[in-house]
Amino acid sequence: MFTGIIEQTGRVTHAADQGGHLAVTIAPAQMWTDLSLGESIACSGTCLTVTGWDEHSFTVELSQETLAKTAPHWEAGHELNLERAMTAQARFGGHIVSGHVDGVGELLEVRAEPGAYTMRVRAPRGLARFLTPKGSVTVDGVSLTLVDVGGPAGSRPEWPAEEFTLWLVPHTLEVTTLKGWRAGTRVNLEADQLAKYVERLLALREVEARA
Repeated sequence: MFTGIIEQTGRVTHAADQGGHLAVTIAPAQMWTDLSLGESIACSGTCLTVTGWDEHSFTVELSQETLAKTAPHWEAGHELNLERAMTAQARFGGHIVSGHVDGVGELLEVRAEPGAYTMRVRAPRGLARFLTPKGSVTVDGVSLTLVDVGGPAGSRPEWPAEEFTLWLVPHTLEVTTLKGWRAGTRVNLEADQLAKYVERLLALREVEARA
């Protein structure tokens, strides 16, 4: 489990097909000295398993399913947000993040505001039901607060229900890959876990009521 608080960024240094899966080597800004084989690292919001490392980088493997369901961040040169799985002693600074990407969104607009930047994002239509003003969303691994949300019960009902905005302070841009976002950038999105559990419970209750 993760919190969406990015520890550091890293860069893909090598990516190679390994007979059906992609082996990716990532060099963090500062390499960790206590990695364990098989531990989980969220790489721009995608929970991946460490399969090896040296003093400069670590290696993960991506299945075809992962490649098909995540943003195209896996070529050499791409910068990634990195977060290791949380420990029981860690501060819970973000929200509950599983590292299981729900869909790929697209950045529509970036605007400079006094003391902040606003970004407007379009999510896949199926994620709209999990988006609510002042709720949480994970974008490329970063725990962020939804500001304006489109559609019914949103703060901007004239927008499509799958569109939302984020307000980012300069610190967030400085320590994450978000500083490189431009209109058209594709990003990994993970909806709030609690919202997904509630939807599942309500759906099953409705089925049981009809039985």
